[in-house]
Amino acid sequence: MMKLKNKKIKNICMLSTHGYFDPVPELGKTDTGGQVLYVLQLAQAITRFGIKVDIYTRWFDSAKPQIETIPNCSKVRVIRIPAGKWEFIPKESIYGVLDELAENMIKFIKEQKLEYDLFHGHYVDAGIVTLKVAKALSKPSFFTAHSLGAWKKQRVSGDPKEMDKIFNFTHRIAQELRIFQSINGQTITSKEEEEKMKELYHFQPANLEFTPPGVDVNMFRTLKKNEKEENTEIILPNKYIFVVSRISKAKGHDLLLLAFKQILREFPDIHLVIAGGTPNPDQEEIEVLSNIKSFVKQNQIEKNVLLIGGIAHDNLPPYFRKAELFILPARYEPFGMTALEAMACKIPVIISKFAGIQENLLNGQDCLIVNPCETQNYAKSISTLINNKKMRQNLAKNGYLTVRDKFSWEAIAQRFIDFYTKIINRTNIH
Repeated sequence: MMKLKNKKIKNICMLSTHGYFDPVPELGKTDTGGQVLYVLQLAQAITRFGIKVDIYTRWFDSAKPQIETIPNCSKVRVIRIPAGKWEFIPKESIYGVLDELAENMIKFIKEQKLEYDLFHGHYVDAGIVTLKVAKALSKPSFFTAHSLGAWKKQRVSGDPKEMDKIFNFTHRIAQELRIFQSINGQTITSKEEEEKMKELYHFQPANLEFTPPGVDVNMFRTLKKNEKEENTEIILPNKYIFVVSRISKAKGHDLLLLAFKQILREFPDIHLVIAGGTPNPDQEEIEVLSNIKSFVKQNQIEKNVLLIGGIAHDNLPPYFRKAELFILPARYEPFGMTALEAMACKIPVIISKFAGIQENLLNGQDCLIVNPCETQNYAKSISTLINNKKMRQNLAKNGYLTVRDKFSWEAIAQRFIDFYTKIINRTNIH
């Protein structure tokens, strides 16, 4: 067990009220994705500091038990609270049952004689419930938005009235602002989120902490001595640069291909392995993939560029470990988790200056930071790294230490605990 800096916190209540929230999540189901993983992994990491965590969600499937523990982590429980009919409700339509959910949750906590030191809601619906429950029980409240309604509205195309009917933007944005104004402490998962709060909500949070997603350093790691890759079916080139992301214009594949074309003049044996893609691609993905294939064919580099499609997250480590280096080439990237996962595998990385993660890294020490729009300098950075083995080793070593010390789930959990402690010590709510 890790040393806990503040021993006042013993029990935490988290809320993630929409989607299919299970101890072993069925990712990909409606409203069930990255946020669910974030909350589960954060909760488990916090328990390593001697704290118990209960995660409350909506109970809509009577076949499931009301209380379940996380496999191999008995200090984290998923507790389901009934509200509304026994049926799934999409997050855009869940607002009508939130008051009932809050009342039933308060009743459950009192009947079970449960004591929590604080309440932390994830996403707007859980934030609404959190405020009501925390107030009723006279405890501090915390919030992580994960996504901002006004920012999403800004990016969604289509008739504004129709989009408002689909996404319930007007109500969501009003509720988010109310939460921002009422919560005791708030965390953000990217620095850009803070800028968007100022720009779109005209709100400057007073008690704010940057807490990005963590890296599972038990999964993304180097192989131990005499350990071999479990998946022997993976066939990759002997020498390759690795890229993994959604297939989107924002991810900058075209900018990397321009630089890679120049790299091949100096290193004709190097390959570029591009992973990413969905079973049912949208129009943007189809167009971007088509443009990549056209460029590759026109420049006769088919033998050096491999498009391998989507890879399950759990299957990524071998692709990182076998690569010469990893590149995050994005035109726009709010964070850039894949770069940290590569660094955790002790692989040198080159990161676009337009990726949010670069704000937390040092150019030339734990990574190389480039402008992907400057093709000549881009290619030169890649070439220098391929040529300089010592530089690759230093970047890989320092990058690994950065992830371990700042971005492992344990490090992120410590940030949360320190933030909770600071806010609790400031407030009169105990």
